[in-house]
Amino acid sequence: MRILAIGDIVASDGREFIYNNLGRIKRKYKIDYCIANGENAAETNGITVDIANNFLCSGVDVITLGNHTFANREYAEVLTDMPRVIRPCNYPSETEGMGYYIDDLGFVRIGVINTIGRVNMDPVDCPFRATEKILKEIEGKADIVIVDFHAETSSEKLAFGNYFDGKVTAVFGTHTHIQTADAYILPGGTGYISDLGMTGVRDSVLGVKKEVIMNMYYTRKRTKFEKAEGEVWFCGAVFDIDDKTKGVTEVERLYFSAEHLAERN
Repeated sequence: MRILAIGDIVASDGREFIYNNLGRIKRKYKIDYCIANGENAAETNGITVDIANNFLCSGVDVITLGNHTFANREYAEVLTDMPRVIRPCNYPSETEGMGYYIDDLGFVRIGVINTIGRVNMDPVDCPFRATEKILKEIEGKADIVIVDFHAETSSEKLAFGNYFDGKVTAVFGTHTHIQTADAYILPGGTGYISDLGMTGVRDSVLGVKKEVIMNMYYTRKRTKFEKAEGEVWFCGAVFDIDDKTKGVTEVERLYFSAEHLAERN
């Protein structure tokens, strides 16, 4: 089985790339299941009902979120009415929605967990303990368990991945929008990558016009962020999973533009 994880989809350009190209990507890489981080999909961050529905119709199976979960006013409707959109499990228990989703495909049951880090992020419950709690809840209910750990630092992500090594099928990081070069299998068999990267305008600073961000750092004055324009690049990773053992056999990073995708086809 091949599971595709897509890095933070940013703004309208990132969305349109997914709408127009995900089908081709899934066919090209023989993808059986797709997870995507959509917390930056709306123009003001967050996600809307329409965007979530369009992702699902385009071939995404589960949408994960992060620190921008509540950035769009439609968040409550999304989390309440759309079980395939999940938010970090270590938010307060009163928060709408769920921190995990189990998809029974008939021949295999896939559990997807979303959690968020605490280093340089808003205060939340412990992601390690929150994930442990969910693993106990879903014990015997999922054959494959994939975790999106939305966190700032590679050290926290590596610690999280190694803590759950052998306890979950795969851990991928999101949030930094910069793809890391450490896609590999941990000693206990868990597939891992510190950050998938960003699906958005490449010539930017995390999807924002680079001039805006450069000026902010140079002058220390915060100004309104403006969406970057330009060529979109896709970032993600494919986890190859053995059909019998349900263990990861390979982790492959993906990084390309629509033009490069067409050339590969």
